[in-house]
Amino acid sequence: MDTIFLDDFLVDGLIKEKEFRAKIKAINWEEYSNKKVMIKGCTSVPVPTWAYLIITAHLAKHSDKILYGEPCSAVEIYKK
Repeated sequence: MDTIFLDDFLVDGLIKEKEFRAKIKAINWEEYSNKKVMIKGCTSVPVPTWAYLIITAHLAKHSDKILYGEPCSAVEIYKK
């Protein structure tokens, strides 16, 4: 299972929309084709809902399954 860590999108300890969208645009989403993908939230800062929605919208075009949370208690949010 592949994991997208929202900590990777932090700028100065925050998710800033302009920088977030630039990083999203740079991702090769086809890498996630036919895979299970976990979206792991930040442990240190609150994450805006729109950040999850944007990532999920991109992943849904390619991945088989999208989960959120920790591997031991993941919540399935999309299944092809």
